[in-house]
This record gives sequence, structure tokens and C-alpha cells, in this order.
Amino acid sequence: MQSEEPKSRTDLIRQRIYIVIYGTNTRAGKLFDIFLLIFILLSVAAVMLESVQEIDEKYHTTLLVAEWIFTSLFTIEYILRIFSTRKPWKYIFSFYGIIDLLAILPMYLSFFISGSNLLASIRALRLLRLFRVLKLANFIGEATNLKGALRASRAKITVFLFTVLIIAMVIGTLMFLIEGPEAGFTSIPRGIYWTIVTLTTVGYGDIVPLTAFGQFLSVLVMITGYGIIAVPTGIVSAEFTKQRIKQQKNQKPVKKSGIVCPLCNAEKHNKKATYCHSCGEKLIF
Repeated sequence: MQSEEPKSRTDLIRQRIYIVIYGTNTRAGKLFDIFLLIFILLSVAAVMLESVQEIDEKYHTTLLVAEWIFTSLFTIEYILRIFSTRKPWKYIFSFYGIIDLLAILPMYLSFFISGSNLLASIRALRLLRLFRVLKLANFIGEATNLKGALRASRAKITVFLFTVLIIAMVIGTLMFLIEGPEAGFTSIPRGIYWTIVTLTTVGYGDIVPLTAFGQFLSVLVMITGYGIIAVPTGIVSAEFTKQRIKQQKNQKPVKKSGIVCPLCNAEKHNKKATYCHSCGEKLIF
């Protein structure tokens, strides 16, 4: 049986960088993520302050220097993320990889497109990494359950929406006949618009029934609106509960490890696992 070849110096450096950048179970990894989030917050704050004319006129140079410092740091981080993984293209075209690239592009584009540096506020999306730092990776599984619940309840929700649309058409037509153009109900579509606005409890107030019968009908629509809002929530909640119960029945206890998936950042892998239980990505180290 052949023994494993010793790792080169480059491989060892790549592995250490990988553990710091992608890992959350080590002290260095936690500190890296916390400092990264602090820099993201500061950079977003700098972009916001730059959009205030009075502040920008007084501290324009300072804010611009700060922006370039943050952009340089994020660029180095982006390069290190590519360098530390054995499958860089998967990271580059992954969700987080695209966001990381968009976070640094605006400042470089400002050389060619005036004002594009203001698009740097898009780096606020990088705060999604907060899920990793605060150990909220379980929400990825919850999101999967929610997606399954929405998919399972889409037929019921479709029927419900068509029912609401029919109700809105009927009531909109009645309001057109009852109130007429004098009250702003100049057409049936205008009456349907008022019905939907009232059913959803938005209540713009641009059209108001004037007759006693119209006001009585509007009261019924308002009361119905409160009940209608709760229906899709109940449908999805029931399906979500079914998904959770089904998942708990099928779930098998596994020995937890500190391995983190380089693609989706999922944790809690089996100690002997080779591939991620969430996305199927190969676990590198």
C-alpha cells in the first residue's frame, strides 16, 4: 500500500489559508469572519456618507481613500479565496463568489464610468456571511424546507388567488354600479383596483365610496381582507410543518465534525464524509 505523498509548501500554505477563510470552528477563522463583517459595515457606511452632499464636500478625499482601502482589502480576500480552494471556478461562479466580485468591481469601474463607485453599496450583500459567523447555517436547511412547503402548497395558493381575483372583479363591478364616476369609480377596472387596495388593507384613499350602501360594502371588504391575508400563511405553515415532521422522521444521527463545505458553507458533516450533505461539493480538507 502506497503512502500519501507529502504536501508541498504551496499546498500547506493553501490549506492554512483555506482553514482561516472558510472555517468557522477555529479561533483564526472566527476572527477573520468578524473582522470581515466589520470592514463590510464600515465600507457600506462610507458609501452612504458619500451620498450625503454636505459630508461629501467636506470629507470627500478621506471617504475616497477609505473606499480604496476597503476595496484593496476585499480584492486581496477575493484572490486568497480563489487561491485556497482546489476548484476555484466553482467558487468564482457560486453565489458568494459572484457577490464578492461585485463588491470590488464598482471602484475599479469608476476609472471608466463616472459615479459607478456608488454601486459599492452592493457589498452590503456580503453581510449574508453573518449566517456563518453566528452559526446560523441551519437556516439553509430551513430555507429548503420552506421552498418545499411553497412547492407543495402552490396548487392551493393558485386556487386561492383565483378566488380572490374573482371576488375583486365582482365587488369592483358592484362598486362601479353603486358609486359611479361621481365618486371616482369611472370604470370596472377602477373598481377592481379599489377592491384590491381595500382587500389588502393598503387603503391609499384616492377613491372613497360616498353612498351608504357603498360604504357598507366597503366595510365588508375590509373585514374580508383581514381573513384573506391569513389564508396563504396558514396553507404554507401547514405544509412547512409537514416538511419538518417528515425531515425529523428521516433524519439519522451523525457524528459531527468541524469540516465546512467550501461551496455552500454547510457544517455538521459526518467525520468520514467525502462530499457535502447539502450541495454535494467535495470536501477538500
